Amino acid sequence: MLMRTDPFRDFDRLAQQVLGTPARPAAMPIDAYRHGDEFVVEFDLPGVDTGSIDLVVEKNVLTVHAQRQRTSLDGVELLVGERPQGTFSRQLFLGEGLDTERIDASYTDGVLTLRLPVAEKAKPRRVPINVTEPAQTAIKAQSDELVGAAS
Repeated sequence: MLMRTDPFRDFDRLAQQVLGTPARPAAMPIDAYRHGDEFVVEFDLPGVDTGSIDLVVEKNVLTVHAQRQRTSLDGVELLVGERPQGTFSRQLFLGEGLDTERIDASYTDGVLTLRLPVAEKAKPRRVPINVTEPAQTAIKAQSDELVGAAS
């Protein structure tokens, strides 16, 4: 049996994962944590022009798209090109307890930081406890009423 092999197939697959393609964008690394009454998500996007960052919230899905293009190399020969270029994308599924109307986004030093406040309805709150009479006291009160009614 004859099998066709492509020795560069693994390199192509790796390049697509790192560089991304319009149909299949590369992922961006994140850190996410809770700080008090908000969730904080930090996306690594070094060298990305802020004008190319697109942040969309639809229902409970947050989508971040960004593009990084190589600076113009007119007349210069690129010797090493390891920095990922192209389209980057990431989707996060948000819990219903977050207030998506008040998301704060900032971009500093190549890091996109999102602050998602916890919705008021999702914050912990004390529940009052109603105290009722014990069963024995209620039975005694009913029997006293019956004795008084029979007299």
